Amino acid sequence: QVQLVESGGGLVQAGGSLRLSCAASGRTSSNYAMGWFRQAPGKEREFVAAISRSGSTTYYADSVKGRFTISRDNAKNTVYLQMNSLKAEDTAVYVCAAGRLVATILRVYDYWGQGTQVTVSS
Repeated sequence: QVQLVESGGGLVQAGGSLRLSCAASGRTSSNYAMGWFRQAPGKEREFVAAISRSGSTTYYADSVKGRFTISRDNAKNTVYLQMNSLKAEDTAVYVCAAGRLVATILRVYDYWGQGTQVTVSS
């Protein structure tokens, strides 16, 4: 079992930045690929970014490419999502996930956090 706890969300103006953290406990998080997903009210959960176990491979949704950066520190069992140039449409609950493979699809991920709210005011 892996437990995931997100933090770092909040209210920010458009154009601002936030850094989300996802702390893992339980089984060593370095054994898992990690992903960030988000869900806005009334919408389905969507892929944001993913990173391989070693950190050598990353994927991004087109909507965040060039603005968001995913990274990980396996010594701290933590994954980060640096979000810059935030837009109102980035408003959502951001959830991190751990899975067997680095991928953009939800069903690959076995463990999920509870999420952290990000609100971007325009």
